[in-house]
Amino acid sequence: MAVSPELRDRDEVEFEVLAALADRAEEGMSVLELRAAVDTDIDRLEPALGDLKEEGLIDVESNGDRVVLYPADGVVADPEDLDDDDPSVLQIIRERFGF
Repeated sequence: MAVSPELRDRDEVEFEVLAALADRAEEGMSVLELRAAVDTDIDRLEPALGDLKEEGLIDVESNGDRVVLYPADGVVADPEDLDDDDPSVLQIIRERFGF
């Protein structure tokens, strides 16, 4: 799934977190799974998660001994609202890293 177009110009780590969560919107992700998907160190991931939580872009659920993060409503783009000319998540990441 794709991140809503209005959220694509966020900080690199924040965008990658949102993209990873959008791809697993139904089941969510643990912090460890996110860290592996985003491929950044915890010192960069932690503030990004804090900012996203503060802005209401991620939801955090604790079910006993596991904390699971989900994208908030409006983060995942509705496929009908996406224009075919919009770049894919992979294209955006490639552009940000200069590939």
